[in-house]
Amino acid sequence: MTFKTLAAVLAVVLVAGCSNSTAATSDSGPSGTMVLATTTSTQDSGLLDVLLPAFDEGSDCSVKTVAVGSGQAMKMGEKGDADVLLVHSPAAEEKFMAAGHGSSREPVMHNDFVVVGPPADPVGLAGAATASAALKRIADRQAPFASRADDSGTNAKELALWKAAGVRPTGRWYVATGQGMGATLTIASQKQAYTLADRGTFLATKGLQLKVLFEDSADLRNDYHVIVVDHEGVNTACATAFADWVRDRPAQELIAKYGIEKYGEALFFADAKR
Repeated sequence: MTFKTLAAVLAVVLVAGCSNSTAATSDSGPSGTMVLATTTSTQDSGLLDVLLPAFDEGSDCSVKTVAVGSGQAMKMGEKGDADVLLVHSPAAEEKFMAAGHGSSREPVMHNDFVVVGPPADPVGLAGAATASAALKRIADRQAPFASRADDSGTNAKELALWKAAGVRPTGRWYVATGQGMGATLTIASQKQAYTLADRGTFLATKGLQLKVLFEDSADLRNDYHVIVVDHEGVNTACATAFADWVRDRPAQELIAKYGIEKYGEALFFADAKR
């Protein structure tokens, strides 16, 4: 985690500690400060800039957002430093719920991961049958690969793909950025390295000298869930209101339409059954 991200997390933790314990439900509905811990992909893609103003408009809940990796978001939830999570690391989410840290976990949306890299594609990813096979080609050639290495959902997916490929990535060719998706894409572009990215952030990040080189395999699906944190002192009323709202039809329509006008394709696909 960068110093800037750490500072942001600490600032919101202080706010959470002061505000969550005094959160209340007013006569008109839930109110008070709510901390949303979510992923850098929802922020870097611009989706939060569409969703949160729409939620704020009809709510008395004041949303403070911390955009970090999914793993860090869940750690905040475990400590009661976040009220609601919007994350995309299914295996870790299931452990979070099994440990009793969440009162509900529901699907919100999905997009997919893509392997991007230098437009010339020196290792020839197009011929790979699966994403893990594509990464194995990169490792066999020791072509530069930028990893977020930040305990995010993207990082968890990347590590699962390396494991499936039978590869333990080490060496100078494997660059651990320790940063979010947008920053890692920028580093990969500068170094003309390959990386794994969610499609939404890749499309939304400007000035990249990278191209999608492998996509559309079953092992690249990227699911997002909303989790209401179960911890003493959290603003459960506002967290539940947000979880319900983001899965209701108006928000799901915003998600389904996001990106079409600007990028010519949707960046996310709505999954709530409402």
